[in-house]
Amino acid sequence: MNGVVEGFLVIGFVVAVGYGLGRTGALGPSAMQVLSRTAFFVGSPALLFGTLARTDVSAVFSAALLVTAVTSTVVCLLYLPIGLARRRPAGEVTVGSMASGYVNAGNLGIPIATYVLGGAAEVAPVLLFQLAVLTPVFTSVLDVQSERAGGGKPNWLRAFSAPVRNPLALASAAGIVCSATGFLPPTAVMDPVDLIGNLAVPAMLLAFGISLHASTLPGKDRDLRPSLITVVGLKTFVHPLLAWGLAMAIGADEHALLAAVVCAALPTAQNVFGYAVRFDQGVQLARDAGLASTVLALPVLVGIVALLG
Repeated sequence: MNGVVEGFLVIGFVVAVGYGLGRTGALGPSAMQVLSRTAFFVGSPALLFGTLARTDVSAVFSAALLVTAVTSTVVCLLYLPIGLARRRPAGEVTVGSMASGYVNAGNLGIPIATYVLGGAAEVAPVLLFQLAVLTPVFTSVLDVQSERAGGGKPNWLRAFSAPVRNPLALASAAGIVCSATGFLPPTAVMDPVDLIGNLAVPAMLLAFGISLHASTLPGKDRDLRPSLITVVGLKTFVHPLLAWGLAMAIGADEHALLAAVVCAALPTAQNVFGYAVRFDQGVQLARDAGLASTVLALPVLVGIVALLG
């Protein structure tokens, strides 16, 4: 139980610092954009490469990965017809879909897994699927949608080449290759990569905190409210229920069942907000979903641990 609380306290503290910076204007009017872009182009690729290069890919191809892949994909897809039926902008629908199934497995999932599940390795399948599949797919789609929103003409060559122009996709691919081949670059290379990668999560959390200054509470925008309620409902309740059902169906033991449901109940990752800012698509939905799902996740996670732990 302490791990759940500790994870939220860590995130809350950094976000609060960001809010203070936004309130005082200490970093200037463009601080949110600069921090988000720095995380996207510099910090996150380094973090992805370092994480995946050291991950035993063969070890995480397990039942846990199956549960993660199936439930995350289903939840993301569930939002699409709802967003499209409401005739929301394409970029916002993409962000809403990502926010519905992309969990905070890094800066929240790792401490919770360490203290509640007995080890950070429990979130490795989630990290692998999100970093290697969801991130490249969603950011590539957002790249194309952002260009179209800016008045650019549809360019199929650009659309299909989006993954190879995406620093997150390239970093993920390079990390998987290193893991699969057993080749890890020397310390002289990995140390600076790790140092740069360490700025990714703090930068995104600070940018998120800055964005909260002078922003309305989640749900204040009536036009956005139905989308927000849908995203938060899918992330907070539907996702863990699906994970519980699938884990039970494949005969997972008690510990694996708890791990699957806890990981699925994690709130929307702040990465989603960072990507939304980077491509200027669905920023308010990403911010509100991240905040609302994080607040609701605490009692939900405590309840899950009490029932299944």
